[in-house]
Amino acid sequence: MWNRREWLRSWASALPMVAGLPAAMAQGSAKLQSQPSRAPFGRVVLAVENRAAFCYLPLTIADRMGYFAAEGLDVQVRDLMEPGTALQALLSGSAQVLSGPYSTSVALRARGKSYPSIVLQGRAPQLVLGVSHKTLAGFRNIEDLRGRKVLVPSLGSGAHRMVLMLMAAGRLGAETVDFVPVASPTAALANFRNGLVDAICYTDPVITQLEQDSALRLVADTRTVRGNADVFGGPMPAGCLSVAADYLGTHRDECQALVHGLVHALKWLQTAGLSDINKVVPESYFQGDRALYLAAFSRAREAWSPDGLMPDAGPATMARVMSRFDTASPLRQVDLSQTFTNDMALKAKARFKA
Repeated sequence: MWNRREWLRSWASALPMVAGLPAAMAQGSAKLQSQPSRAPFGRVVLAVENRAAFCYLPLTIADRMGYFAAEGLDVQVRDLMEPGTALQALLSGSAQVLSGPYSTSVALRARGKSYPSIVLQGRAPQLVLGVSHKTLAGFRNIEDLRGRKVLVPSLGSGAHRMVLMLMAAGRLGAETVDFVPVASPTAALANFRNGLVDAICYTDPVITQLEQDSALRLVADTRTVRGNADVFGGPMPAGCLSVAADYLGTHRDECQALVHGLVHALKWLQTAGLSDINKVVPESYFQGDRALYLAAFSRAREAWSPDGLMPDAGPATMARVMSRFDTASPLRQVDLSQTFTNDMALKAKARFKA
């Protein structure tokens, strides 16, 4: 049984992300466009867990394309790979901004702490549940998972919770399935291909690889807006940029500049071709398989927000889903209007015609 602290840590961690990438702290990256000669706002430290994850691609684009610098910001991106360390950097003040899941803002608000989202990166968590053609060829519905092995990145992860939600809808108890936690994407692929598990709930590029192998039958796919709504019953906001309410109040211009840079990147992603992604994304993100990364990008591009705005029903959907797993927290009493602001994204949307 997960206690409240464990669930909170799980929610505060990023949604399942592609593992196996460099864990060194990123002190910014080489920009692909010329930058201004000075940064009038000075340095802003931004913490993220696994910067290379697809859900945080808009952050990489804004940094690599020089959009933050163009707004007068010297953004230092620190890639903190250990679970919870990026959030701790924000809470301790060693970072002013967190690139993480919107659920963090809701969970912190339930604890009386105010760290609102100022711009949304993803409007879907990009989680996919699929079953094996090898061991579950006769799959008809979620009840067929009874007695089966389901691979997830970790217990308590977003993928784990999504499967539990789908099982509950099909009147299956958590104990009727054997969850197999495998954090390594390479190991996850091997387990699935070798028939050691019957189903998998994971992110890309693992899912796209299994699709290309014709090894996977999709059951639930939150890489699309429609699939996201089918699973969660409404829009489920994902990655965002969050700051302390106090910092937002005293550094609003810096926050607006951050949002301008991020929304600029989101607009760029809406029309970016594979050749554009190939040029901008760091080589390390490809993990030796450029074609697979680009194929996964094509499958996931609908999951990124087009304009950085929090959808109207998004916060309520998030709180409702979170409350299923943390009944001890007063999530239903949280003032969700304090967990995000659309004011700055609306200005950026108008400026960039996003």
